[in-house]
Amino acid sequence: MKRALIVGINHYEKAPLKGCIKDAEKIHRVLATNEDGSPNFDCKPLTSTEDSKYPITVSKLKKHIHNLFNQEAEIAVFYFSGHGASTDVGSYLVTQDAQKYNEGVSLEEIIVMANASKVKEAIIILDACYSGNLGNAKEFGNRKAILREGVSVLTASRDTQFAVERNGSGLFTSIIYEAMSGGASDILGNITVAGVYYFADQLLNSWEQRPVFKTHTSKMIPLRNCSPKIPLEILRKLPVYFEEREQQLQLSPLYEASIEPRNEVFEEIMVHLRMFQTNGLLLPVGTSFMYNAAKDSKACELTTLGKFYWDLVNKKQL
Repeated sequence: MKRALIVGINHYEKAPLKGCIKDAEKIHRVLATNEDGSPNFDCKPLTSTEDSKYPITVSKLKKHIHNLFNQEAEIAVFYFSGHGASTDVGSYLVTQDAQKYNEGVSLEEIIVMANASKVKEAIIILDACYSGNLGNAKEFGNRKAILREGVSVLTASRDTQFAVERNGSGLFTSIIYEAMSGGASDILGNITVAGVYYFADQLLNSWEQRPVFKTHTSKMIPLRNCSPKIPLEILRKLPVYFEEREQQLQLSPLYEASIEPRNEVFEEIMVHLRMFQTNGLLLPVGTSFMYNAAKDSKACELTTLGKFYWDLVNKKQL
């Protein structure tokens, strides 16, 4: 079972926001199904409304977080978009009933709940100012996190930074959405929280907002599945084309469709080889282009990543 609590708060009395509900809707949309439309997470949205009759209070948010982590599941995701606050005694996710000395749900409490949870993998994603303080243990010095195995934290900014809104949406959430829409997928189409962080890390400005990733895990369960960049039936041909992982594959003009005489068998192999090259598994030898390698009867060979997937296929782990 996969469960997700997705929170977005726009309606703060003193400092309203505009994009947090939209952010929550994006994350709900991308987590609820895999790319092929199959069910993924059982998502529970929790968003503020203009009608203040049912506000998202400290107790309400804390109750929902506790319920998320207190049931057995393969993976549980807590996502929050809203205000964050930092004080002398800690950092908080700000709720609608926030007041001085009771700003919201403390990041320390969230980590306590995640560490004590029954889920195999607990993932916390925060698009809020100062959210990088999540997991930091003051008694051991700032920026030293204590996470039990299976807990990962991904935040929009460091513990001293603001989280930027751009074009009516959180910049961090927009990047996360693109990552989970396929931008962060590996060759097999799996999207993990580590892949999402790497995607965000490459796009966010090194001088302004920096994402923070903290994890203690021995195995990452995919957040979402997308179409493999290389179909499995083609990836499994690696040991067919390369009998040994260190072996070079000799090419010839027969592999290139634009050169006469034509040979459909070799041309189909070249389609697969180009797929491997595009995804970093293969390189032509002595030239930068597969066309030249074929025309001049040069060879191609597996990269380190290609040898990794060759091993997986050879061991029948794919």
